[in-house]
Formats: sequence, structure tokens, C-alpha cells
Amino acid sequence: MEFDHDLLVRTFAAEAEERLAEFEQGLLLLEARPDDAELLQSLFRTAHTLKGSASLVGFDAVSALAHALEEVLEPLRSGRLRADRDLVSLLLDAADGLRQLGALAIEGRDAEAHSEAHSEADAEPASLALLRARLAAAAAGHLPGARPAPPPAAEPPAAEPLAPAPRGRSLRVEAQRLDRMLDLCGELAIARARVTDLMERGSASAEAALEAQRGTDRLFLDLQELVLRARMVPVGTAFRPLVRTVRDLAASLGKRARLELQGESVEIDNAVLEQLKDPLQHMVRNALDHGVEAPALRQALGKDPCARLMLRAFHEGSTVGVELSDDGAGIARGRVLARARERGLVGPDETPEPAALDALIFAPGFSTAETVTELSGRGVGLDVVRRNLEQLRGSASVESSPGQGTRITLRLPLTLALIQGFRVQVGPEVYVLPLESVTECLDLPLEAEGRGRASGLFSLRGAALPYLRLRSHFRVPGPAPARECVVVVRHGRGHAGLAVDALLGEGQTVVKPLGRLFHRLPGIAGSAILGDGRVALILDVPTLLRQALQPVLPSSPPRPSTP
Repeated sequence: MEFDHDLLVRTFAAEAEERLAEFEQGLLLLEARPDDAELLQSLFRTAHTLKGSASLVGFDAVSALAHALEEVLEPLRSGRLRADRDLVSLLLDAADGLRQLGALAIEGRDAEAHSEAHSEADAEPASLALLRARLAAAAAGHLPGARPAPPPAAEPPAAEPLAPAPRGRSLRVEAQRLDRMLDLCGELAIARARVTDLMERGSASAEAALEAQRGTDRLFLDLQELVLRARMVPVGTAFRPLVRTVRDLAASLGKRARLELQGESVEIDNAVLEQLKDPLQHMVRNALDHGVEAPALRQALGKDPCARLMLRAFHEGSTVGVELSDDGAGIARGRVLARARERGLVGPDETPEPAALDALIFAPGFSTAETVTELSGRGVGLDVVRRNLEQLRGSASVESSPGQGTRITLRLPLTLALIQGFRVQVGPEVYVLPLESVTECLDLPLEAEGRGRASGLFSLRGAALPYLRLRSHFRVPGPAPARECVVVVRHGRGHAGLAVDALLGEGQTVVKPLGRLFHRLPGIAGSAILGDGRVALILDVPTLLRQALQPVLPSSPPRPSTP
């Protein structure tokens, strides 16, 4: 039988990444629970499995480093050695070394020749040989921080055993295959809509055919749900790596912080989760750099010197909420206001409400940092959060209490493949709005300011509401109807109206990408195929909302360039 080494390597790569992620999470738990025998046994088994798997595919350098890890974990699990923060840091470095060696081996390069791949900026030694030497010293109890375990007390209280993470049956499926399955579901939806349209326009004798069509509908919906669920992944896969990020980043800033997780089992479309990873990184960095105080200051304020960050996920209707909170200093609203006035975002005599001031932290290029550092100062981090959320058709809100902390909440769609859409007509064309962004519909008042122009204002329950005429925005020729409708939309804290020719109703919409030629069209987020075969464009609500609000917002100076 022919031996497929490439397949073996690919299998090793996938398995090793999973096991290293589990190993890293276990080490972070070990720091808080150094006497957890079950956890130590699990860590030892993982290192042993990695050693064997690497040896099987001929990755000797990976196997040797995993063996050095075993030599440290053996006295830990037998009780001859006790872990503390320094030893856990060394073991985390070894996990990083395994990950880098594995990547180099998979790429077919000489790992030993590239042992200096660790960043020179890191405080830890870069040489893999030195890393092995430090592991050997730790195994012998000669490394600072690796001290022999104290003699046991007469009857020590047993530590609560760590419940192993539940392992369900899993199936690896190529993303391209899932995408194709989803495309087929979209085509089936289009065909179903067309058949239904034809049947409903036929005679009464088509009743039996319509009933059969309803049965097809039920089967289609089952298939659609099955395919969508195949794309769903738990948010914990993106949450868990941040526990170490918080630990290491806080240490580099001379601070202490821990990240607690809730709702790790909440599921969301993998495509959404992938685009959520960068915003989460920036939110965590922002909280540690701007919100969390130094340990001495926290102690003087009567707080725990170790700051507490909480990252949780939860279902909220047809969306998923992701919330990051901290118990730090809160948003410095005085500095935010001063910087906003410098940039012309707020008038010199204007003092916005606290919530409006807090929302300014998401503005492009906005930062209250006095100096530019590796972590902050360019106003990029939370702007990345805002832009990624807009691409995901999501929103963000922020709440802050001086001296008590800040909470940022993201709201995201469960999936990007399907939306509940609200169809409108402008000229001969049909457009689709995400139903979740629609708050109400009404006739455009005859006395509305700017009627007949591209934008204007009208009074809605005593408050001025800006609106944008889509007929003007999309340059639709011909006169507007005598009666125009307004769809009031919201995104985040903003509300505005979109003036259209007619309202066509709501329905499930299969989202189609625009393609390379059209993906930069302003105000357009995608396309959909209607039941009669026509193409409808899906509107980009955040972009249209900003354009509608622009005439009523203070003008801002050109965005400053950054080196």
C-alpha cells in the first residue's frame, strides 16, 4: 500500500494545533491551580501525544522539545516540583517553540537553522537550544521559580478536580465544500420562489402542485438549517487564546490582569467569527492600555491589584452579543472632549451627553494617548472594530463609569449567508434592507425640508430626523412618485430615514457577493436573486446612514496622516 506522507503531515498539523491550544489553556489554569493532579496528568498526556505524533512523521526537533517538556511535567505531576508563574511562563515559551518548530518542519525547512525565529524584542531567550537547557534546569529544580514542592500536610484538603472539556463528535469539512453547499441552497431557494410564483398565478387546479411545493419548502428549510449549522462554531475558539494575550500583555505593561470567559459554547457562523478575532484583540489591548490601572494605583484605590476583564457571549434574538468589560478607570471623558474639539468633531461651546462622548472612541484616527507606542496612540484599534463590524452588518455600543470600568458590547448576525430582508422599490429597481436595521415605515411628509433634493429633515414625533432620498443617491432618472415612503433605519446609536418609491414587504434573502468589479460600490453590501429572476441589491445601512447624517453633523478636518 502506498504511504501518503503529505496526508500524514496535514493530519499532524491539524491535530497538533488543537492539542497545543488545549495545552496552552491548561498551562494558564495551572498557574491558578498548581496542585490540580488531574490537570497535570492531562498536560503530561498532551506532551506525550505530541512527542509520539511528531516522531511518527519524522519531525525529530519537535519530538525532542516535546520530550523536554515531559521531563518537566513528570516531577510536577509526581509532586516533586511545584509550578508558579515563572515556570508556567517557561512552559508557555516551550509551547510557542513547538508551534514554530512544527510550522518550520511542515514548510520543509531546516528548523535548527531557523532556531532564532523568536522575536529579538522578547525578553525570553531566542535559542531553542537554550530553551531546552532551561527546561532541563527546571526539571531538576534549578531554575528560579521551579522550586521543590513543600512536604505535604497531615491531611491536605483535596483540590476540586478540573472537569475535562466535553468532546463531541467532530467532522473536518473543507470550507469550500460548505460554501458550495450553501450556494446550492441559494439556487434551490431561487428555483423554489420562481415555481411558487408560477403556481400562484395559475388556475385553481394547481392546488395539488402548490401542496407538493409546500412539502418541498419544508425539506428545503431542513436542508438549509443543516448546512448553516455545519458552519457554526463555538465562540470559545476565538475567546480562549485571549486569556494568554491578556496575561502576557498586562505583564509587558507592568500591570496585572486576568480574563474570565462566559458563554464559550454560544455558536456563530465561522465566517463571522474569523472577522471577529481582530476586533477582539484590539478591544483587549485598548482595555489593558487605557482602562486598567497600575497595580500600586489600584491598591491605593482599594481595588484588587489584579484587574478583572470579563468576555462573554450571549444570544439576543436573531443576533449574538459579545461583551468585554473591565473594572478599570473608565473612559476619561474630559480628555475625549478636548481631543474631539481639537479635531472639530465637537463644537467649542458644545458639551455632548456622556454616551455620545463615549461613542467617539470609535471614530477613525481618534486617540487620547499623549504619545504613540507599539500599543496605542494612532487611533487605529477601535476604528478597526468599527469597520469590521460594519462589514459584518453588526453594531457596537459602549458604557463607562468613572473609576469603575468600561463595557463594550458588540451585536453580530448569526450568519452572513442569509438575512431577513425588507424589500423596497426605487424607480424600476428593487433593493433589500436587513430587516433588523428597520425600525418603522411612514409616508414622507409633504412639508419635509429638502423634499425633492438628495437629503433633508422632517419632524418625527417632535424630533428632527434626517433622511436620504435613494432616488437621488442612485441617480435614478425620471420623476419621483407623488407619494414617497420613508424607511427609518438604525445602526448603533444613529437613526435616519431612507426615502423610497414603494414598500414591497419582507422575506428571507440569500446574500450573494458582488464580485471584484462591484465590491466598492458605495451604499451596496451585496446582491440577491428575486423570485422572478431579477437581481436586487442589498443596501449597506451604516454607509447610507452616515451619508444621511452628514449634513447635520459638524464638519471634521482632514484625517491626519500617520507615519
